Amino acid sequence: MGNHMNNLLRLKFQCWFAYFVTMLVGQIRFMGSQFQLMDHIMCRHCTNRLALLVKSFHGTSLFSCLLGKVGPALACGNTVVLKTAEQTPLSALYVAKLFHEAGLPAGVLNIISGFGPTAGAALASHMDVDKLAFTGSTDTGKVVLQLAAKSNLKPVTLELGGKSPFIVCEDADIDEAVELAHFALFFNQGQCCCAGSRTFVHERVHEEFVEKAKARALKRAVGDPFKSGTEQGPQIDSKQFEKILKYIRSGVENGATLETGGERLGSKGYYIQPTVFSNVQDGMQIAKEEIFGPVQTILKFKDLGEVIQRANNSKYGFAAGVFPKNIDTANTLTRALKVGTVWVNCFDTFDAAIPFGGYKMSGQGRERGEYSLKNYLQVKAVVTPLKNPAWL
Repeated sequence: MGNHMNNLLRLKFQCWFAYFVTMLVGQIRFMGSQFQLMDHIMCRHCTNRLALLVKSFHGTSLFSCLLGKVGPALACGNTVVLKTAEQTPLSALYVAKLFHEAGLPAGVLNIISGFGPTAGAALASHMDVDKLAFTGSTDTGKVVLQLAAKSNLKPVTLELGGKSPFIVCEDADIDEAVELAHFALFFNQGQCCCAGSRTFVHERVHEEFVEKAKARALKRAVGDPFKSGTEQGPQIDSKQFEKILKYIRSGVENGATLETGGERLGSKGYYIQPTVFSNVQDGMQIAKEEIFGPVQTILKFKDLGEVIQRANNSKYGFAAGVFPKNIDTANTLTRALKVGTVWVNCFDTFDAAIPFGGYKMSGQGRERGEYSLKNYLQVKAVVTPLKNPAWL
């Protein structure tokens, strides 16, 4: 059932882009000017030669890239070069094979497997590439911008890192909030750019939440991701594995309370125990930096004004989850949080029509929705004088 629903979602995304791009082919306007009584104005949308760079290695990144980048880019008539993350090259190669079997002409979608400093840098600085779209870390995104500026000043859209707040209000249903916060953080082994990695909990429900969050983490099934019932697989590689364990050690050293987890699981593979920290303070490394792993950090707050200020006190602004029952509280939070997406009583809910992207150092530009089509088009104004129009 899960695979069937995923396939339906993918089809929905492609059909959505194919429909809306027809509305952008040629927009015709009539207007007067100081030179002619009437001019015929056409805004024509021109295509590009573009490169899509994917540094991020998690599976949802491929999904995001194919549907949020490749989909609209092809629908708008562009030719595409997709450079995959070096850790995960095979899926994109297979999908490209399916594209060609479906009838996509040769040379329209091209896949390059390689490393960022070589293949990625060559594409980002190439003078014949008209547009860049990048998914990956904020630090690498800065390099991509520099290379684009130093070459032909090509426009760039960026989907970068995050440290998204998940806010549990005092009137929340705690059982539901615990389960949703667990999903928001631990989904895909925590390797998700919009993961709810700062769990703010109101002081009146904090103790109950911590106990139930700990119990839920202890129940999480970790193991072979190809086996039925497994909720969490290994981290992507040894580098990421060691990085996460280093963050866990820093949390302990800085005085956060390790409620559960914190160690390697087993002796084979890059498995990490589902980890929960409480008594986390804003200045701690685990509260400020993107861990990209199965580490939940729980922070206590007193009132709405305080949590808004603390949630916004981050260099990132990708997304946020808020869990209130009061609609006024929800409205206040959705307006005040400086993020690209706010999920109310849900998390990681996506649709082809919903724009997706971050504020601040989480990126620039939007994917999905009509906004995404504009990323892959150039606008050209064509003006033709009309003499003796029939209606005059």
